[in-house]
Amino acid sequence: MSNKPIGIFDSGVGGTSIFKEIHALLPNENCMYLADSKNAPYGNKSESEILQLSIKNTEFLINKGCKIIVVACNTATTNAISYLRTHYDIPFIGIEPAIKPAALKTETKSIGILATKGTLSSHLFHKTTDLYASGIKVIEQVGDGIVPLIESGKLESKEMKKLLETYLEPMLAQNIDYLVLGCTHYPYLIPMLTKMLPNNVKIIDSGLAVAKQTKAVLSANDLLCESTQQPTIQLYSNGNVEILNSILDNKFETSYLDF
Repeated sequence: MSNKPIGIFDSGVGGTSIFKEIHALLPNENCMYLADSKNAPYGNKSESEILQLSIKNTEFLINKGCKIIVVACNTATTNAISYLRTHYDIPFIGIEPAIKPAALKTETKSIGILATKGTLSSHLFHKTTDLYASGIKVIEQVGDGIVPLIESGKLESKEMKKLLETYLEPMLAQNIDYLVLGCTHYPYLIPMLTKMLPNNVKIIDSGLAVAKQTKAVLSANDLLCESTQQPTIQLYSNGNVEILNSILDNKFETSYLDF
């Protein structure tokens, strides 16, 4: 069982930001990544649609023999992970915006959250915010349009820069000193965001924390890979495989999936 792959899914290429962290921390582990790009973005879908897509992705990875599943999508985590954990007999790792570290570290008592509508409107997001951000001003911003631009290969486009300027302006006007990225696509924006933000505004994403949690859960369940051979990395996409390949610098081969 321990040599079986870690399964990872997202509503497209964004979850590769999580895959990279997991692969760096656990280089011996076999991994299987599923990009449901055909249905991206999840953030503007209903809770029922998100749940059904998450079930379909989960069952694909389980049927491929995965020993653990990382839901590398904030929207899918907040809307579906409770159901997945109660209906499937393997461990699940979820993703949620890193509100806690931002709330603990802010000096201006004002933080920004850039996320999808599906994440910001979820019960889990509000529960986390109420728990950790009491007394902190939380400026929520729905990142409409960001995921489609990334999925279509327009990461560094003029359209993206204009969109980000529109979203950052009201946050900066409220004196944020932390920007929390609440979607796994968004870490790919960090080089652009760093140029656009003042030096006092720090960016936080969940990637490394998720990788550490994945390792901890594998260890607790005696599922860490024992092999020292070169791991097998399998990537699947039902969208443009070239975009997935390019975002991973063509280090791995992607299979197209009619899914």
